[in-house]
Amino acid sequence: MDYLLFSLFVIGINLMFVNSTTDQRPLIVPLHLSLHNSIVHRQLDDLRRHLQQSHLPNARMRLYDDLLTNGYYTTHLNIGTPPQKFALIVDTGSTVTYVPCSNCQRCGKHQDPRFQPKLSSTYKSLKCNPDCNCDNDGKNCIYERRYAEMSSSSGVLAEDIISFGNDSELAPQSAVFGCEIVETGDLYSQRADGIMGLGRGRLSVVDQLVEKGSISDSFSLCYGGMDVGGGAMILGGISPPRDMVFAHSDPFRSPYYNIALEEIHVAGKPLKLSRKIFDGRHGTVLDSGTTYAYLPQQAFSAFKEAIMKEIHSLKPVVGPDPNFEDICFSGAGRDVSQLSKVFPKVDMVFSNGQKFSLSPENYLFRHTKVSGAYCLGIFKNADATTLLGGIVVRNTLVTYDRADNKIGFWKTNCSELWRRLHFSNVPPPGPTPTHAHTPANASASAPTPAHISNKSVEIPPSLAPDGLPLGAYRIGFITFEISISMKNSSTRPNFTELAVLIAHELEVDDSQVHLLNISSREDDYLVRWGIYPAESLDYISNTTALSIILHLREHHMQFPEKFGSYELVKWSTEPQVKPTWWQQHGFAVVIGTIVTVVLILSAIGLWSVRQQAFQKYQPVGSSVPEQELQPLDS
Repeated sequence: MDYLLFSLFVIGINLMFVNSTTDQRPLIVPLHLSLHNSIVHRQLDDLRRHLQQSHLPNARMRLYDDLLTNGYYTTHLNIGTPPQKFALIVDTGSTVTYVPCSNCQRCGKHQDPRFQPKLSSTYKSLKCNPDCNCDNDGKNCIYERRYAEMSSSSGVLAEDIISFGNDSELAPQSAVFGCEIVETGDLYSQRADGIMGLGRGRLSVVDQLVEKGSISDSFSLCYGGMDVGGGAMILGGISPPRDMVFAHSDPFRSPYYNIALEEIHVAGKPLKLSRKIFDGRHGTVLDSGTTYAYLPQQAFSAFKEAIMKEIHSLKPVVGPDPNFEDICFSGAGRDVSQLSKVFPKVDMVFSNGQKFSLSPENYLFRHTKVSGAYCLGIFKNADATTLLGGIVVRNTLVTYDRADNKIGFWKTNCSELWRRLHFSNVPPPGPTPTHAHTPANASASAPTPAHISNKSVEIPPSLAPDGLPLGAYRIGFITFEISISMKNSSTRPNFTELAVLIAHELEVDDSQVHLLNISSREDDYLVRWGIYPAESLDYISNTTALSIILHLREHHMQFPEKFGSYELVKWSTEPQVKPTWWQQHGFAVVIGTIVTVVLILSAIGLWSVRQQAFQKYQPVGSSVPEQELQPLDS
């Protein structure tokens, strides 16, 4: 009872503090708690220090999209002078980097405009020579790539300046790339603009940068986990984390990145297979452009049976797509962090004896029609090759150390990794505001996916209201509303992921973007967001504010197709509020009062210590598997 009275007293003091500020700034109540424990922070900070110690610069690039929703991850690459931006699929199974050219005879409608050679002062087409394949006229070098799902790309080879964005310390470089003239199949219909080839080969971006001495002979990829898109890519070497697990990779075995896999264990028990089964044809291949994993028939059968023996409490269900015989189970619950209590651990054992453990999210995908159900993301391969796609390395930093012929694996939070790499002193993201009531519901947008409305939103001559001089007006925060149309979608938008995307598009830190309220009607959402000052500031500079508003007004924000279409409804700026005496000194008063009460209660023996467990952040949303690109040649 005395502990309860003390708790109520402390809560009352905190409410006094909150109430004193509610007329100055919206009340912010957490909707979730992010997983920011000290161990994860120490690991990521160590990795950031390793990057900073590299003797050559690195290109640190953000990854976008979601593996199972889109079938791939993309990064932004700039080509030309001035730079033209493109969203390219990150593909370790391809060598050539290519984008649609302005004179393309058959190219689909993609995320960004086609490349305009005439607008680049540094563009040079590659003239026919003995080291390349030539067009029918014998004038220009050409390329052609075909993929197993019957898509293809062909065009001319050219040289221009490529740059890696503001997040990279690597200076712009001259490189050879493909200017597409024809594309077919999935390449024609996909939202991404093209492919960024990271494979082994003379035309690979990695090989070109290494040959110039711009980076060391290594790169790393880190894919987000289940339901969480994004991640990071590092072109160049890093000093690996101490507990990174390595496997030998034979560069002469095949043109693809392979690892020396000898065994797979399920629940600590090795599958009863010959060790040579994972060494057929190309061996065990890692391909970031493939979504799922594929095992030789005998290995797949043994793996499936071993998994099913360990999940007696789950009920088999039909898969989400009747065209495929997916192996699915219901009754596991939607909490991804609890899947390891239901599904067994899987270990990959390499030829050097090292073992890398897979979490359930590394071999499962979420059922899109049955809540709490999951399906095996590992399938039978008609080929003798073992093909490991992106699902196997979700939330795993994978380092392709080409100089030492090895590939390293290190479990981490890949979404968090990007923040720690890019922002050296970033605090944990701020709490997300609770949903509030709003008088209006979302209005419908055009049903075309990824459509961006052209609704005009005027920017006043000055950001300051009432004709005040701009210099006399400090902006405390910016709010804006967007309507989101999710036509033809069975899922609710993942607003946590969307907040991260908005932060990047507006070029602010993730912690500055807050969800203020949501209202919905059928497939339409009206969402109000707030952009607050950086942690160390109490206002947004006019330059930053103008940049944010221009991005909003010109519809420069681009989101993955799974978020449907959006339309800017309105925006506004709120002035910086001069802090009251209580805001300046209230925190010290509260702390002083609490300390005094604690000392009094401790003296009379009424104080007890209780430990609270932090909740792990769990994002909303779901995944819809799509066909992946599997390379046939490179």
